[in-house]
Amino acid sequence: MDSAACAGDGSEPSDEATTSEVQQAAPPPAPPPPPRPRTLDPLELGFTPRKPVPWLAPLLLLSTGLRTLLAILFGAYLDKRELQNALPGRIYHQPGVGGELWMDYVADLGDGFDATYSVAYLLAQPDLDLGGERLPRGQVLVMGGDQVYPTASASAYEDRCKGPYQAALPGAPATGPRPTLFAIAGNHDWYDGLTAFLRLFARRKDGEIGGWRTEQNRSYFATELPAGWWLFGIDEQFGAYLDDPQLIYFEEAARHLGPDDRVVLVVPAPTWVKAVDNPDAYDAVDYFIRTVIDPTGARVPLIIAGDLHHYARYANGERQLVTCGGGGAYLYPTHKLPEQIQVPPPDTLARRASRSLPYDLAGTYPKRERSRRFGWGIFARLPLRNPGFAVLIGLLHTLLMLPMVGVVHRNGESETRIFSIPLAIMVLVTIVGAVLFARPPSASGKRHARHWLLGLAHGFGHVGLAVLGTWVWLQLPFVDWPWPLPVVAAAVVYGPIVGYVASLLVAAYLLVAGSLGVNVNELFAGQGIEDAKSFLRIHIAADGSLTIYPVAIDRVCHGWAANPGGAAGTPWVEPNKPLRVHLAEEPIVIR
Repeated sequence: MDSAACAGDGSEPSDEATTSEVQQAAPPPAPPPPPRPRTLDPLELGFTPRKPVPWLAPLLLLSTGLRTLLAILFGAYLDKRELQNALPGRIYHQPGVGGELWMDYVADLGDGFDATYSVAYLLAQPDLDLGGERLPRGQVLVMGGDQVYPTASASAYEDRCKGPYQAALPGAPATGPRPTLFAIAGNHDWYDGLTAFLRLFARRKDGEIGGWRTEQNRSYFATELPAGWWLFGIDEQFGAYLDDPQLIYFEEAARHLGPDDRVVLVVPAPTWVKAVDNPDAYDAVDYFIRTVIDPTGARVPLIIAGDLHHYARYANGERQLVTCGGGGAYLYPTHKLPEQIQVPPPDTLARRASRSLPYDLAGTYPKRERSRRFGWGIFARLPLRNPGFAVLIGLLHTLLMLPMVGVVHRNGESETRIFSIPLAIMVLVTIVGAVLFARPPSASGKRHARHWLLGLAHGFGHVGLAVLGTWVWLQLPFVDWPWPLPVVAAAVVYGPIVGYVASLLVAAYLLVAGSLGVNVNELFAGQGIEDAKSFLRIHIAADGSLTIYPVAIDRVCHGWAANPGGAAGTPWVEPNKPLRVHLAEEPIVIR
């Protein structure tokens, strides 16, 4: 086997690093930073700060659904992970300083500018004061998936990920080593088949996002850390499976592991939670651990994932399972998380699954009480954050009301009576749509009786609102106007009003359904809550202990100012008010 050194920060290779896949290369000199912007004009910044994604906007739902379907269908025929086998399969080395290393983890970050940049700004600071202890910026930054929303493209990455992070750390730090960035792909990164992701994070040369240097060549990576720790980041491609070239790559990396080594495993989604409703969700992660890592004798005391937009930690005596998806996307609740889970789930169909162990919910951010209170904000935020949704539902209610008027109010005009023809169809569409909304076809997991009952109740609620709206409309003079003025009046007067009222009905449904564990995602996606963000700051000490500091941001900043006179390497954009951080829970120490 050819001898080679580890790629990383230019340190000498260890004696064990004797594979040709492990490369040593001095980091390229940092290019000069671009000129500092004088204003927040996109022409000055080089990107356009985007508003939060309105997740219930009809056109967005349609386009995202189509992109998701295409990605799933064609991803099975043209899996870019297979094509990546032609790229170098390097194993990286991050020795830290003095045998110690600071590392940051952030996920689900590419949404609206205010939330995304608030987190990026904090990650870029030289240090953070947390409870009187100053924690230095990570020498490694790990992005844990969904670096862009709603779908991946070059422009979306530029505006929602690369641009904000470059503005936060525009050049190499004035002191200390230049930090390295690794990333894995989430489901939203896969919506273009991983094309834009690879162009941004796996560049052959000149790989950088502001002051962070990118090193990886594939959508997955293995990195040796100090004190017997390793960092493995895997690519599951929609949770489907682990491709053979990826397994070969990690099997080669695992040859460097021994019984005293420990692995931090970074995965795209917290499948340990999703396995509660979908027992096979954890199978790929379990297969990876028991076939690649377990034979070496090494342990996996920590698994980290994003995808769910909150902080949550499950623990037992052997392993910590941490979800930290608070990098910028809308808040996902914590109050519906189960207090205890079995991992792997006992009802998995995997024939050689690992021994199932209980894990207790040890910490969450936001706390369950605050998360529950957030749910009540749906009444104000749903129509405000998603005006297109209110327009669509107002149009549907108008089309439901007009046939009802045509049945009740027969004035001899054939043009009015014709609206009685599709009434049964419109009622059926309303009820079926509400039932499907209670458990969208793309949602994984089981459909229980509560989904049917809530869906039917929601559908009949809209029919009842249409009956009430019809009665009110018949009291008004519009119905006696000559054709087509009644239809015009309905579109101009009735549609906007009923759209707002129907949005409140949907909000009431989501609040009730969410309390029963149905449409929980829609309850919070419809609100687009930008506050309550989080990321991890991790310290590996020379004695081999690993400490996790879960950093919480209660409120993101909404007022920014350009910093044209700042020193090189300082943020281009500064908050008008200081961003305050605290620990989501006490530090977690793993030995």
